[in-house]
Amino acid sequence: MARIAIGGFQHETNTFAPSPADYAAFESGGGWPGICFGADIAPTVAGANIPAAGACDALHAAGHQTVGLVWAAASPSDRVTADAFERIAGEMIARLRKALPVDGVYLDLHGAMVSESHDDGEGELLARVRAVVGESVPIAVSLDLHANVTRRMFALADAMFIYRTYPHVDMAETGARAAGLLIDMLARGRRPHKAFRTFDYLTGIPSQCSLIEPCKSLYALAEALDRRHGVALSFAPGFPMADFAECGMSIVGYGEDAAALERAMRELGDAIASSESAFALELFSPEDALRRAAATGAPGLPTVLADTQDNPGAGGNGDTTGLLAAMLAMKPAGATLGMLIDPQSAMRAHEVGRGNTAEFSLGAISGVPGIDPVRARFTVESLGDGRFTGTGPFYRNFHLRMGPMAALRSVDAPGVRVVLATTKCQTADCEMFRHVGIEPKRERIVAVKSSVHFRADFQPIAREVLVVKSPGPALADPAEFAWTRLRRGLRLRPLGPAF
Repeated sequence: MARIAIGGFQHETNTFAPSPADYAAFESGGGWPGICFGADIAPTVAGANIPAAGACDALHAAGHQTVGLVWAAASPSDRVTADAFERIAGEMIARLRKALPVDGVYLDLHGAMVSESHDDGEGELLARVRAVVGESVPIAVSLDLHANVTRRMFALADAMFIYRTYPHVDMAETGARAAGLLIDMLARGRRPHKAFRTFDYLTGIPSQCSLIEPCKSLYALAEALDRRHGVALSFAPGFPMADFAECGMSIVGYGEDAAALERAMRELGDAIASSESAFALELFSPEDALRRAAATGAPGLPTVLADTQDNPGAGGNGDTTGLLAAMLAMKPAGATLGMLIDPQSAMRAHEVGRGNTAEFSLGAISGVPGIDPVRARFTVESLGDGRFTGTGPFYRNFHLRMGPMAALRSVDAPGVRVVLATTKCQTADCEMFRHVGIEPKRERIVAVKSSVHFRADFQPIAREVLVVKSPGPALADPAEFAWTRLRRGLRLRPLGPAF
């Protein structure tokens, strides 16, 4: 029986987002469990679609003992504050020192963390872990599909495995696969050969969805190459919202046969390089999307609109009003937008009371340029305390705590409703609507504050999905960001201009 230290530190950093992640953001979790320590980690994540949960299950099933360090996650945002990084990383390292000796380390990381002090948050954390355990102890890591894998991360970890689905329905499975690589290293008493490759173009996150091309075929190819060559390949399309030199797409691979690994990496890498033009994705203005949705959506088969540029899962705060304003102006029937993250308005709805009507000033809290609050009269249709369990593939078994919630219906556009929530979290589970009495599949139009994760639960009920380009900080076209620090020659969109 081996003794394995486990920990996690998850943050996806949009350096163009309006607000940073402080320590309180990790305490609340923003849809994820709050920060936990030591022996509390395994029971806190147990049963949820979280990498650490899958890793713990795999390690325990193999007969190994796990020693908890720290596990923390926060909603995507601007940089992790220096205080939060040092408090969480410092606690992890202190607990690791006390846990010595250990036979291995498993870390549940994101791969796109930028802190106020470190461009490569994961690389810095891995360096500190390696300094404690030394070169002889293997370190295995699970990463998010949107990881910006750096050379430092690759050098310091002995094995990394990355999600293969977006929506990320395989998070727990990925943790288990990363743990499996660690178990294999311990059994063999040696590290596998490893390989790394980066690419020369960025892609917008809506086009990285594994349910559509080209990622659907690229991930199928990765799995086929694993079987054919006896390797473990991972493809990270990257998080194209972090302004530092190593932002971008990459692949990593591990295998016992160096030549077989090289062949597999070449075939997958060449396929990704040749798929550049296929990453282009049609984007709709709010007005064009609503016109099409009004013509195609129907109860039982709604048209789903993704308000991608205000995605809380990519650094938005879920409070922009461009799409909502268009809905109120065009007055479609059977249309609901959610979740608009507006604590003050949610609390006001509770004060106004169910069935009553009042003037509301909705959204536009975080100061995104060109976005104003929506001021109009709404009737409070229903209220909720925001405490419920996710049932969809992405948030499965997450105990969500959204704070006070409400469903409002417009007085002037009675076919339009908006779901308010207090805690920042992207709209990726139908329970977020059902909690306030709205069944999404009975609507004609459902607008969600998400880029892709919503597809896991909403696409099966949708006639079609339209990606909407409404103002917000999580730009769908990477070329529109004001980049200053990327590496020279990197194309800012598929077949687009180079930095």
